[in-house]
Amino acid sequence: MNKERLHYGSDQSGLICAYLFTGQEAGKALRGDEVLQYLGQAQNLAPAHFIWLHFNLANASTEKWLREHSQSPEEFYESLHQGSRSTRIEHADQHLIAVVNDVLHDFSFDPSEIATLWLNVSRNMMISTRRKPLKSVDHLRNAVNAGEIFQSPMELLTHLLRDQADVLTEIVRDATTKIDEVEDHLLAERLSRKRANLGELRRLLVRLQRLLAPEPAALFRLLQKPPAWMADNDVHELRQSTEEFSVVLSDMASLQERIKLLQEEIAAHVGEQNNRSLFVLTIVTVLALPINITAGLMGMNVGGIPWAQDENGFWIVVALISLITAIAAWVARHFENKD
Repeated sequence: MNKERLHYGSDQSGLICAYLFTGQEAGKALRGDEVLQYLGQAQNLAPAHFIWLHFNLANASTEKWLREHSQSPEEFYESLHQGSRSTRIEHADQHLIAVVNDVLHDFSFDPSEIATLWLNVSRNMMISTRRKPLKSVDHLRNAVNAGEIFQSPMELLTHLLRDQADVLTEIVRDATTKIDEVEDHLLAERLSRKRANLGELRRLLVRLQRLLAPEPAALFRLLQKPPAWMADNDVHELRQSTEEFSVVLSDMASLQERIKLLQEEIAAHVGEQNNRSLFVLTIVTVLALPINITAGLMGMNVGGIPWAQDENGFWIVVALISLITAIAAWVARHFENKD
């Protein structure tokens, strides 16, 4: 395989990259023919040796190739087509089936930029598949290419979960910056469309928390009864990584609560402004009422209109209107001060 050419692509089988690990040195990149060779002798690999295969599931031939050349359990293929994609790790026939949600490389706080990574982990192999380029698994590839040494497939999985927590931490940090900006606009009384922006951000965080939070029941069963090939140190590292991930999810929940309180504050501020505008409009209407009533009465073409023949009739009417308007203004000001 041409590694530069396959940075986000894959070969005809859908394989993006493949590595062989010996436990003593950095992972060695494998070509397509070498992958088939190692798969043929996977059961005879040394205990410390294992391989990682990463596939592009958007390639139509990927699933067929996996069925023909790997010994993945049927539960793995069923998970590829299940509607539920919440993050979970389950034990199936000496294999771990993991469903991990992640964000795309160019994540821009759009809910459509969340995608799924499926993994099948066994004693000497980890198979990962995705339909879109994802951040966390790419961080794992960069770590392998940088020469980081891994002792087991579970170390790869644990590293991936920690990379996912780092990505989520970055999202929370960026979301916090956006919320700080909204608060600054609120203090400066320049809200514009910030309330709608907060709603979009809150919905995104809720969806991220729902998809990324591991299912406690499945994880509890795995940690209580891990596969026989899973070392105690791997169990400890997996438990520790999930605890770190839970801290990030807790920070995300706190951020959602902060957004909720900020939305309520903005709603109260907008409601106060609306009430103020309505009060001013009411005052203007009350002050204009004497003029409108008097003009309507004086404009009727009927007999008996007072001061119609008096040369000072106009000024008398103006004085009465001014007096009534002044009284109405005083009453309105009194109620305003009372509020």
